[in-house]
Amino acid sequence: MNKEARFWKPHNDAVQCLLCPHRCTIAPGKRGICGVRENDQGTLRTLIYGKYSSVAEDPIEKKPFNHFYPGSLVLSFGSVGCNLQCDHCQNASISTASPEEIPLHNMSPQQAIELAQRHRCAGIAWTYNEPTFWHEYTYDTAKLAKKEGLYTVYVTNGFINEEPLKEISPYLDAMNIDIKAFHEDFYKKICKARLEPVLQATELAQRLGIHLELTYLVIPTLNDSLQEIKQFVRWVIERIGAETPVHFSRFHPDHRLRNIPATPMDALLKIYDMAQAEGILYPYLGNIPHGNYENTLCPTCGNVLIERYGFSATISGLQQGKCGQCGRAIPIRGLQEKLHQEND
Repeated sequence: MNKEARFWKPHNDAVQCLLCPHRCTIAPGKRGICGVRENDQGTLRTLIYGKYSSVAEDPIEKKPFNHFYPGSLVLSFGSVGCNLQCDHCQNASISTASPEEIPLHNMSPQQAIELAQRHRCAGIAWTYNEPTFWHEYTYDTAKLAKKEGLYTVYVTNGFINEEPLKEISPYLDAMNIDIKAFHEDFYKKICKARLEPVLQATELAQRLGIHLELTYLVIPTLNDSLQEIKQFVRWVIERIGAETPVHFSRFHPDHRLRNIPATPMDALLKIYDMAQAEGILYPYLGNIPHGNYENTLCPTCGNVLIERYGFSATISGLQQGKCGQCGRAIPIRGLQEKLHQEND
C-alpha cells in the first residue's frame, strides 16, 4: 500500500519532504534521497508502509541496549532505503535498495503486534536500516504496541526533524542513536549528511524523556582521533548526561571502506579508559572479544551489576535497582518490571 506520507508540503511544481533534515524537493514521479518517498502527481507517498525486508527475534542487547529491559527479547523489523549514504554501511544490501529491488513482505501494524506477542517478545524494534522514514508505519504500530504493553525502540542515525520526533515520542520508549563521528567533514564526505541535526535530535530526544543510548563506531584514520572522541564524550556529559550509556564499537571493513583495517583493540581500550576518566559512567565496547568492558559496573565501587557474554545478560549485582554492594542507584529502565516477572 502506497500511503500518503506525513510531513510534507507543496513546493512550486514539486513537493518538499519535511521528515528529515535533507528536506528533499521532489519533482513529479521522482523520489527523495531515501528512495522510498515519491511525488505521486503532487502528493508525497511512502512506498514502504507495512513492507519489511527483515524480521528476527533478538536479545535487546544486540541493538545494543544495555540499560533498557536487560535480558528481554525484542521483535526486530527492517525495510529498505536510508537517508544517509554511509561508505561503511554494514547493511548496504537493504539500505541502498529500492522497494522494487528485493522481496518485501507485508505486515499490518496489528499483525506486527500479534507476531511479537506470539514469540513472547517484550517489545518491537525498528532497526537494520534507518527507521526515520518508515515514520507512518512505525507511528501507527508504536501506538498499538503501547496499548498492548509492549516497549518500542529505534536503532537510528538520528537524522530526523523536530516535529516528526515530537509526534512519535509519546509512543517511542528508547533510541540508540549512532553518532558517526564528531566533525562535519566526516558526515559530509562519508555519510553525505550533516552532524549538527543529529546532535540537535539527540538533545531533543533526551528532553522528551526517551531512553537514550549512543553508539560511536571507531573507524581507523577517519574518526578515531582521541581528541575528537574526547570532544564527543564531553558533549555527552554536558548535553545528554554522564549516566548515558555510550557504546564504542569496533569497525570491520565493509561496503565502500573495505580498504580500512579493523579497529585495533588497544585503541578501543584507550578510548574506554579516556571516557571513564572524563566522566562517562557507563562506557561499553562492542564488536570485541568477551571482557569486563561489556559488563555493567557500579561507578562507585566497581561491583559487576550485569554480566554479559555475547548478547546474553545475567543480572547478578543489583538489588531493587541499586548496587548490591554499595547501594548506589543504577539507571536501568525496565529492570524492576523484569525482576518482578521473574519473581512471579
